[in-house]
Amino acid sequence: MMTDRIKIKEIDSSKTSDVKQYNPSNRIYVRAMYGFYQKLRRYTGWGLILAFIALPLIKWNGQQAILFDIADQQYHIFNMTLFPQDLTLLAWVFIIAAFALFFVTTYLGRVWCGYTCPQTVWTFIFIWFEERCEGSANKRKRLDQMSWSFNKIWRKAAKHIGWITISLLTGLAFSSYFVPVSELYLDFFTLNSGFATTTSVLFFAVITYINAGWMRSIVCLHMCPYARFQSAMFDKNTYIVGYDAKRGETRGPRSRKDSPKELGLGDCVDCDLCVQVCPTGIDIRNGLQYECINCGACVDACDYTMDKMGYPRGLISYTTEEKLAGKKTRVLRPKIIAYGALLLIMIAVFFINITNLSSAEMEILRDRNVLYRENSQGLTENTYTLKILNKTIKTQTYDLSFSGLKDAQLLGPKQIIIKPGEVLTQPISIAVDPYGIKKNKIYITITLSGASGEIENIEQQTTFFLGL
Repeated sequence: MMTDRIKIKEIDSSKTSDVKQYNPSNRIYVRAMYGFYQKLRRYTGWGLILAFIALPLIKWNGQQAILFDIADQQYHIFNMTLFPQDLTLLAWVFIIAAFALFFVTTYLGRVWCGYTCPQTVWTFIFIWFEERCEGSANKRKRLDQMSWSFNKIWRKAAKHIGWITISLLTGLAFSSYFVPVSELYLDFFTLNSGFATTTSVLFFAVITYINAGWMRSIVCLHMCPYARFQSAMFDKNTYIVGYDAKRGETRGPRSRKDSPKELGLGDCVDCDLCVQVCPTGIDIRNGLQYECINCGACVDACDYTMDKMGYPRGLISYTTEEKLAGKKTRVLRPKIIAYGALLLIMIAVFFINITNLSSAEMEILRDRNVLYRENSQGLTENTYTLKILNKTIKTQTYDLSFSGLKDAQLLGPKQIIIKPGEVLTQPISIAVDPYGIKKNKIYITITLSGASGEIENIEQQTTFFLGL
């Protein structure tokens, strides 16, 4: 397997970019670029943001479709209601997400970072506002270098108002997964929301404002652990954004009419557009670097230059180390097959667990200080306390019955009604004539069944003491 590892490349310091991406105080002015991959990023980003905001607004059977009600310990996901005892499903969700990330990274590199990571998506939105208020990358840079004036003040103010508005909407959207939307927005803007709600909205708004507005690539380069361990999943067949050095070198400027072969040059005109559009400020021509988020901005920039020069596209492209070396890329390989198989197994286990979720739960408690008593009719009586949880989103009527003890009587309600998500505490007694029974204790089964027959039966075994 060691031969499949990507070799470390020496970087010529004379060809490195002037952008000091390792210095948090050095701001990167990202140049706008339009092309296929940037259009894909834009549509993906807007779609994810709209889905993030819209999901809590959806109504399902008269209630919020997705609501994680921490106070009442109920987690509503469309037609399913989960309770703390069902949160093992959350562990499966995290496991599936981890293996999906491993699989996608091994196959397509850091496309998660480039297209769907919240940090990337929100940074893209913030840069969009920045461009509308302050202009292109060069204009933004000049504006920051200028002394303060009315023009600079109003442009900066408009940008930050836009950033704050998006941040506040983000905080509200995030909180709406935990607080009913019907209350959240109205209470927040009328200053009637509680301390916890107000704090959570403002906290996530501030975090969004700082991360997407000020820190940006610093989060990707210095805070995100994914950038550090991704190399363990990369190999020579992983699709990355790569520069074809054989075709591009030696790089240098030239006229469109000049023949690069006659000048002893490659196809790279050294326009530096690939560096100017990179959100992390790297030069992809220096080879694979952990800072690259596979966003494809440099691919679109290079294709734009190639079109202008009349050269074939693909000098920078989504490719593999094997392909750049002139070899054939192997898509199916042991690592990716293993990740894919494990991912499918985890998904199957997850759905099996979902299908086996019960619509109700019952716990039987008994007073161990008084195992049995003899009532006024001479019958031996055992008392139990039933705790029944209705895990559906509808009010349910349940029938109570028992088995395992012949000629015994159930003293208490034979039918109970429980509201959605309610935990009902119901005491019952079971009495029997001990005559002819030779055992000191007998195992009985208490059954909870839906009166309408729409939900499954819940059975639980307990003991009946006779004291003989």
